[in-house]
Amino acid sequence: MRTKLLVLASSVGMLGWGTVLPYQYAYAANTRGWGALAAALASTLFSVGALVAAPFAGRLSDRFDPVVVAVVAKLVAAVGVGSLVWADAPATFLAGMFVFGFGLTASGPAASVLVLRWAGSDDRRKVFAYKFTGEAIGMAVGAFVAGQFVDLARPDGMTAAFVAAGVGFALSAVTIHLAGIGAPTEVAPDLAAGEAEQRLGTVEALRRIFAVPALRWTAVVTVALALGFYAQFESGLPAYALTVLHVDESAIGLAAAVNCIVIVALQVVVVRLTARRNAASLLMVVGGVWTLSWVVLSVAQLTPDVAAALFVTTFGIFAVGETMYAPVLNPLTASLAPKGLVGTTLGTFTAIQTTFSAVGPLVAGALLGLGLANGFLGLHLVISLVAVYGAWRLRAALRTGATPPAPVAEPAPVVEAAIEPVVRPVATPV
Repeated sequence: MRTKLLVLASSVGMLGWGTVLPYQYAYAANTRGWGALAAALASTLFSVGALVAAPFAGRLSDRFDPVVVAVVAKLVAAVGVGSLVWADAPATFLAGMFVFGFGLTASGPAASVLVLRWAGSDDRRKVFAYKFTGEAIGMAVGAFVAGQFVDLARPDGMTAAFVAAGVGFALSAVTIHLAGIGAPTEVAPDLAAGEAEQRLGTVEALRRIFAVPALRWTAVVTVALALGFYAQFESGLPAYALTVLHVDESAIGLAAAVNCIVIVALQVVVVRLTARRNAASLLMVVGGVWTLSWVVLSVAQLTPDVAAALFVTTFGIFAVGETMYAPVLNPLTASLAPKGLVGTTLGTFTAIQTTFSAVGPLVAGALLGLGLANGFLGLHLVISLVAVYGAWRLRAALRTGATPPAPVAEPAPVVEAAIEPVVRPVATPV
């Protein structure tokens, strides 16, 4: 029941985000007349807030009750997005977006730690899959409903959307709080932070994390897969469709809908089919799916008559990879985290993904703006192949189990207990 409430909370929260995400750029740039620079800065500050929040929240989730961390973060997100109702100048709008990004992202590592605490080892992939599916549904429903009442011709045309988003995050916080009532206080040994871990500084914690070779390769895969699709989902791919493929705007909305539908339709089936598969091997498949998607997008340039259909199809192909990526990455990362640093590790990897996802649109804008569509496609094809290679090396690292701890300036017995990495046997999929 606790994990079901957690999935519900994630879905409700993203429903609120979905009411704002598709419209905030046009609202800031055109409706309020603040210009493209202010609108771009709003998106950038949202990402900066997310980048600041992720490792910070992950560290707090190791030291304190992650229920409290998640609830407070959701409330911060509610305050941030709700404050946009009164933002009548670029500065206040930018500040609200920063707080919004901070709160939204800070809840992520805490929620992941709660899944790890409340779900058995055999159910973690399934719960992460349901959580991801719920978030996709929430965002899609929020965007669709907001489309019925958002009016970008009026300065107050997004007031209802901002209020709905704030209420959504507040309800999400309440749901997580209810799920945490009466939850067991015992923490599994692989998730518990001992006194040695609690005294670690941020730099030393990062050293411990990246002393694990498998985590270094997981970071490579995380970056490559983020750049290979998620960084371009909202801007790069739509820009390519409009400026190079010359498809109608409706095709972009249809592609996003197809992406969501495929995730919802296949997620549970894929989790069942891959339940006993090695996590690194599944990430290799995801990289292969990303590669295939960029090949199809390249072909779309050569076939203008069916370019729109191929563009929409590509989003469906990407979604197949997402059904494997989402349930696998967090449990794998957590299983490799040094003892007592699970939340910190998840937060660090969220920050890495956020950073490169923020860089992606800038790269796409530069390449497409210079008319280098083939460079845009070729770059992302190479990035997807890097993801396949990184996952292959990750699989080798998992098989060897070579995860030597980093030396630290503490007595040897304490160090050994503090940094013993948690690595599952190769035969047992994460």
